Amino acid sequence: MKSRETTILLKRREVEEKSRKVEDLERIIREFDQMASDLERQIQLEEDRTGVRDRGHFSYSTFAKAAALRRDNLRQSTEGLREKLASAVRERDDTMEQFSRASQQIDGQHDPRGRRERPFGLSALR
Repeated sequence: MKSRETTILLKRREVEEKSRKVEDLERIIREFDQMASDLERQIQLEEDRTGVRDRGHFSYSTFAKAAALRRDNLRQSTEGLREKLASAVRERDDTMEQFSRASQQIDGQHDPRGRRERPFGLSALR
């Protein structure tokens, strides 16, 4: 009996950890998207200020070149993070399902009438 309860506690912690990882990745992606948008605005302002929009032109702003490179790097990083996010969401959902199944098994054993209720804390994690 104790080992099953321990298993449920461990699964709950694992679900919480994976949920935090998903939240962190989502936050980082939002921040990177915001930074890329800010850089895009700065590039536009610099091009408007100098009047040169051709990146191949010899008098194109060095600041605009550097900002464009940084923006492109942020976008590339964001794409990689989106792939990691998709994987993390799948892992979290799988772990939540395992937690739910384990909780239902324990609930079925504790309730003599065989009723199965929603496991404690599962609704808060979704």
